[in-house]
Amino acid sequence: MNATVETAAADAPTNGKRRRILLIIGAVFLVLGLLWLLYWILILSKREQTDDAYVNGNKVVISAQISGTVVAVLTDDTQLVKAGQPLVRLDPIDAATALSRAASTLAQTVRQVRQEKSTANQYDALITTRKLELAQAETDLAKRQPLLSDQAIAPEELRHAHDAVELARAALHQALSQSIAAHALVDGAPVSDNPAVLEAKDAYRDAWITAQRNAVLAPVTGYVAERSVQLGQHIQAGQALMTVIPLNSLWVDANFKEVQLRSLRIGQPAEVRSDLYGGTSIFHGRVKGVAAGTGAAFSLLPAQNASGNWIKVVQRVPVRIEIDDKDLQQHPLRVGLSATVTVDTTTRDGPVLAPDIPATAASDTQVYTQDLDKANAEADAVIRRNLGGDR
Repeated sequence: MNATVETAAADAPTNGKRRRILLIIGAVFLVLGLLWLLYWILILSKREQTDDAYVNGNKVVISAQISGTVVAVLTDDTQLVKAGQPLVRLDPIDAATALSRAASTLAQTVRQVRQEKSTANQYDALITTRKLELAQAETDLAKRQPLLSDQAIAPEELRHAHDAVELARAALHQALSQSIAAHALVDGAPVSDNPAVLEAKDAYRDAWITAQRNAVLAPVTGYVAERSVQLGQHIQAGQALMTVIPLNSLWVDANFKEVQLRSLRIGQPAEVRSDLYGGTSIFHGRVKGVAAGTGAAFSLLPAQNASGNWIKVVQRVPVRIEIDDKDLQQHPLRVGLSATVTVDTTTRDGPVLAPDIPATAASDTQVYTQDLDKANAEADAVIRRNLGGDR
């Protein structure tokens, strides 16, 4: 009996101590649960995250503007090229011959217009001559008409005088018509602006631009990929030769589930972690826009949900995340890399769809604009060499 009492007395402090430990542990879990609940309410509930995201960028396909045979390939895969840098050169012989022929045609046209202008001036002088001849014939007729009544001349002579006046008048009319026709070709513009000269100038400019396009230029600065062109290959206009990818203007296509889109707005800040850097480097950006349809809607073989058995699949919609240029400069990315995107949805007053039409072009290049100015300068030089004293 005494032993039992002593055992119960010894277990009492142990049970009380155990109860306190369990209460402490329960309190700790309760506090952790509350903290987690607060963390979810204040932070996680205002975040949307997906690891179905990939780096994307512009893939500028380089193609020739004219057909020809490749005589030089000036770059290769992985190499950096600058905007305006020649990438491929084509055989220039055919284009050079066509340019020389166009220059000769332009020069000949200028000389022909000069000749037409001189011909028009000759007809002007002929009009003066015909007027004098008509005046002389009319004078002779006026002198002979009084002599007929005095029978000083024969009627036949007076008739010849009348015929001479009519012939002189017809010759004057013909000279006037010829002058009008000649001036129609040259009046209203100097030789350099004559329609025939302008047409020949356009043909020369086309030939000049074609000759310049024997060099295939890079429209943007970037890195070469997918080079397929080879020496000696005869290529056609528009045929893809290689791809240039500018790595300074990349973005991330984050494929969010459709149930995550209700909180996403354009302009919301986002964080991107690339698998390339193991998540240690955080790229900052913002939501640029949301695609107009799901990925399945734009696939090569879209799902036919109205036929056969149907299984509901949660769809994903591409969301474009614009990355800050400074982050890309510090930690370069490549097209196609995997990433994890987290969007802060705390602020939800932005638009769901793009509200305005962009005021500027999404991308542009000035590489090809210089061709026209140089072509015009060369054509004007050909015209000046053949103008002589005419302007």
